[in-house]
Amino acid sequence: MTLRSIALFVLAAVLEIGGAWLVWQGLRESRGWAWVGTGVVALGLYGVVATLQVDAAFGRVLAAYGGVFSAGSLLWAAVADGYRPDRWDVIGAAVCLVGVALIMYAPRPG
Repeated sequence: MTLRSIALFVLAAVLEIGGAWLVWQGLRESRGWAWVGTGVVALGLYGVVATLQVDAAFGRVLAAYGGVFSAGSLLWAAVADGYRPDRWDVIGAAVCLVGVALIMYAPRPG
């Protein structure tokens, strides 16, 4: 169940970060409305994927996803845009991912 949850978080991150990047490319980099439209579709699919998490608590899932988004955004920037995270970026991303683990996967009573 945890592996499925992690896979859903990764897919959600690709869709949301990728969708936002496509909109950015379409508007800020003048690549056109097809890029924007594709980004909007990806952002909508992100919303669908987020609902597939087993945990029924919207706030918990969205809070945890915030940590995935933070780390994923730095990774996306490094791969897609050549951004080189410094050690503080990496440490911050690691702290975010520890937060994800605590929020989503810490044992809870009953």
